[in-house]
Amino acid sequence: MTSAKYAFMSAYLKGAEAKILTSEHIDRMSKTPSLQDVLEIVKNTDIGGYLEEAVIKTFDDADKYLWRYFGQYLERMKGLKLVPTDILKVLDAYIVKYDVLNIKASLQGISTGKKASMIPVGVIHGHGLLDELSGAGDVAAIMKVLVGCKLGAYTSALEEYTEGTKSKFLGEARLDQEYYASLLNVAKSIEDGSLLAKAFSIMIDMANLQLINRVIIEGIGSEADEFAISSGYMLSDKVVKDLVSHKLADIPGALAGTQYRDIAEELVASYSRTKSITAVEEVIDKHKFRLLREMLSPRVLTPLVVAWYLIVKEIEIRNLRLVLKATFDNIPVEEIKDYLVFS
Repeated sequence: MTSAKYAFMSAYLKGAEAKILTSEHIDRMSKTPSLQDVLEIVKNTDIGGYLEEAVIKTFDDADKYLWRYFGQYLERMKGLKLVPTDILKVLDAYIVKYDVLNIKASLQGISTGKKASMIPVGVIHGHGLLDELSGAGDVAAIMKVLVGCKLGAYTSALEEYTEGTKSKFLGEARLDQEYYASLLNVAKSIEDGSLLAKAFSIMIDMANLQLINRVIIEGIGSEADEFAISSGYMLSDKVVKDLVSHKLADIPGALAGTQYRDIAEELVASYSRTKSITAVEEVIDKHKFRLLREMLSPRVLTPLVVAWYLIVKEIEIRNLRLVLKATFDNIPVEEIKDYLVFS
């Protein structure tokens, strides 16, 4: 029965992958600037079919529907009768990523005094406590929500959180550390877990590389030696702690001899051109997808098939968000194509 379940899930997910947004859709969008044209072009995709019933007047409307779609899709997938237990383990562990993002948003809301915008995906959302997290007035209120959702392991990351840039980075890094540790623990207990652990370790490398660039750009530098996320594939804690003391332009040279040098060069060039911190995330996303595709895409009949599908689906949401944001900002889709990621 187990092999039959994996055959079913592999066929199901590969079939679903065939219904996602592609570069061909984007090419057609490049010639059509209006929102209605964009929605017409994607209507043959699964997400496009969902958006046909949506009332979209602003980008915030579109963003709300995109994340609602993603959350409902994950719940539908978990509700399938033939989902193997190991696939559920990977799915449940992976989507805590959105709880971490929501916790970070709540911390930002506390510092600005504004109610944080939440992504309706994850454990906290499942417990109906996103509004409570969004409106948390202090760190203690966030920790209370986490305990109530059985995410108490993440409270330790916030125990020393205070106002200030360094504390913010440290708190976020500790949240990420807890999250990736939980992913690696799941990988130890499932079939093909060693390969999945390698994929998660590469994700950690990408998170560390992004963190290195952010702390250098924001001028924290050598004070950020506590921020390294452990268990990376090629970037050890020691390497990360060394890199944060460098200048941004020196990072590619410091990574000479690794597969990450080219990524670092692109990060430096992109930031130098745009002076935008989001350029770092965009470059990282593109290369992370490439590295994980080479490792996970060919795998079927194992839990790795769901890990790859989650990554593909996230990229689809990311791409469509960028397209719709450009559309509402009256920016030609052609001008943002370099920021989009495709197989």
